[in-house]
Amino acid sequence: MIRSVFSARLALSLVLALVTMGMAQAETRVPQSQAEISLGFAPLVKQAAPAVVNIYAKIVRQQQQRSPFMNDPFFEDFFRGFSNPRPRVESSLGSGVILSEDGVVVSNYHVVAMATEIRVVTTDKREYEARVVLADQASDLAILQLEEAKGLPYLYLRNSDQVEVGELALAIGNPFGVGQTVSSGIVSGLARSGTASGEGFGYYIQTDAPINPGNSGGALIDVNGDLIGINTRILSRSGGSNGIGFAIPANLVREFVKQAHNGAEEFQRPWAGMAGQPVDADLAGSLGMELPEGMVISELHPKSPFAKAGFEVGDVITEVDGEVVNSPSEMVFRMSVAGLDGTSMVTRLRGETRETLVVEMFTAPNDPPARSVVMNENSVLPGLTVGLINPVAIVRLQLPLSATGVAVLDPGPYAARAGIRAGDILLAINGAEVIASEDVPNLLEQAGRRLRFDLNRRGQRVSLHMRR
Repeated sequence: MIRSVFSARLALSLVLALVTMGMAQAETRVPQSQAEISLGFAPLVKQAAPAVVNIYAKIVRQQQQRSPFMNDPFFEDFFRGFSNPRPRVESSLGSGVILSEDGVVVSNYHVVAMATEIRVVTTDKREYEARVVLADQASDLAILQLEEAKGLPYLYLRNSDQVEVGELALAIGNPFGVGQTVSSGIVSGLARSGTASGEGFGYYIQTDAPINPGNSGGALIDVNGDLIGINTRILSRSGGSNGIGFAIPANLVREFVKQAHNGAEEFQRPWAGMAGQPVDADLAGSLGMELPEGMVISELHPKSPFAKAGFEVGDVITEVDGEVVNSPSEMVFRMSVAGLDGTSMVTRLRGETRETLVVEMFTAPNDPPARSVVMNENSVLPGLTVGLINPVAIVRLQLPLSATGVAVLDPGPYAARAGIRAGDILLAINGAEVIASEDVPNLLEQAGRRLRFDLNRRGQRVSLHMRR
């Protein structure tokens, strides 16, 4: 579904969107009275709401119909071929924001993920088929292109680094499918991490403007009608709005649109190649700092851009490109916004010395080469794919930065049935040490009827046994 081929019309519209983003930067003015606030919302909504659309996605999943005899060892092989998949249709409801007059739309990944059909409806009831141009699960963003669209209203992207706590904000979307709805509030917080929103990854603008299911992918705008964020999730025990909503900052959306325009097949973010933790009061005292600030580097890969720039474990990072950094989530966000093939100015504190260094922005290198090996159909475990651990594997498999050796890149059907998972590090097969990926097919071929795999799984040693 995800495509990277652009028509000339789409490329032109994306260029136009990138050029005009953030041009409308009128000075934010504090309303003088409640009456002025009330009067001010109507023309603001009239201006911005037509650029927010409803998204209906259809998802077809293959549901396996299992025979009750499949759990019986005697009948398992006999009934294996009778377990035919049956399609099951699901639907997803969300919102999106138009960024160009010919139908470039941004929404959430979770609204359109795995969709086989996407239908977009504007406020004036026009309907369009849409296709996904670029999507990224970690960022929870997706760029759509509406088919045969022209003359559509669209929103400008504001520089979200200029947003301040206390600013008025409006959330526009399609909650619960009731139709386009506008809710008001303020910007409650900035630099909220994924942990705060209930997710492990992310960097968000927090608002108390009510956000409910169906608002996902909708607009969070300021009093000038500019887009400051894409509504993405809420923090709630009941499933409804509890006054704590989160939006993806517009600056990340801008980089996302840029990569879509350049034909990226997947969203590329620079590799940090390091781990760190926020500096709290206790840690600041042990580091000899007067006040807690920044994040301290706790682990550093030798091939990371920070290692190449001269950073070391124990250094405290305080700023990236002039913006304060206090957590790993903020670091990932700042690097994502900076983009690839450039540099960032990163400020570090080492002892009493504060200095700013130039750090190159690049993706995890495939160095040394992974030399991946796939077990053929004659193997004991056909489809099992293994490779040497390098920075690419560390990112893809979410391995520790210190991981070395040979990892399972894809278990294939038979190894997965035996309990082997992607990301497992192979230590030994039947007691013979695994040193290189080329060792695995030979060790499997030499094995008898019984196999024992010694694995490192997320720091824990695991032994798995299987019979041929």
